[in-house]
Amino acid sequence: MRTCGELAAWFDRKWPESLACSWDNVGLLAGRSNKAVKTVYVALDATEAVIEGAIETNADLLLTHHPLIFGGAKHVSDRDALGRRLLSLIRADISCYCGHTSFDIARGGMGDLAAEQFGLFDRTKEILPLEITGEQEGVPVGIGKIGSLKRTFTAEELAGIVKEQFGIPAVCVYSSGRPVKRVAISPGSGKSMGKAAVCSGADVLITGDMGHHEGLDLVAEGVSLIDAGHYGLEHLFVKAVADALEAEETGLTVVRAPAVYPYQIL
Repeated sequence: MRTCGELAAWFDRKWPESLACSWDNVGLLAGRSNKAVKTVYVALDATEAVIEGAIETNADLLLTHHPLIFGGAKHVSDRDALGRRLLSLIRADISCYCGHTSFDIARGGMGDLAAEQFGLFDRTKEILPLEITGEQEGVPVGIGKIGSLKRTFTAEELAGIVKEQFGIPAVCVYSSGRPVKRVAISPGSGKSMGKAAVCSGADVLITGDMGHHEGLDLVAEGVSLIDAGHYGLEHLFVKAVADALEAEETGLTVVRAPAVYPYQIL
């Protein structure tokens, strides 16, 4: 039977913590490393509903993409949401491991998954990290991907394909009006990726968490924007990690958090 520490080491071998951005918080963030694990609950976020699901399924380890503890926590009490989540996990003796930018950056992680799910890149041409942050086994790795399409599209046509391929109800489009051939895709929050998209010669940036000014600035540079939301491109984490666990760690029960879009468009 695996322990939390052993499963943390398994995740680290596939998507190394050493690749994570310096500002990030990855690894075993709550619980006992020597706790025996029979059931793993995989989710994007450690929300109250997710923690309830982990408790109901008798999970020993909650494995999420986004860190349960991100900024500094000055106390653990029932006076705020973070404290209540931590107390729930501690009472249930559930450990929590978070693989955030380590998973985003690593080979086979979020960037590669998003490029594969997108499905339109011309594989005869090179698909590179949008922003190179380091190396893994001598190969450059980083945030997002940049590549060329097999043919040109309009931003509006591409937006429909993104909705369909990623299974999301809506996207926000800022169109430059120019044909789209070269695509930058950066799952999660893309607020810091605009400059990289422009410098890489992208015709469109597909990402999330963008604002009014970011959209206008990109259009002014001749780059369209498709904002698919933070959840929209990153929910791929749950299937990818759960599939890997089931394939490589026999004897574990792996439970996938239900896919729930975090907000409504009315």
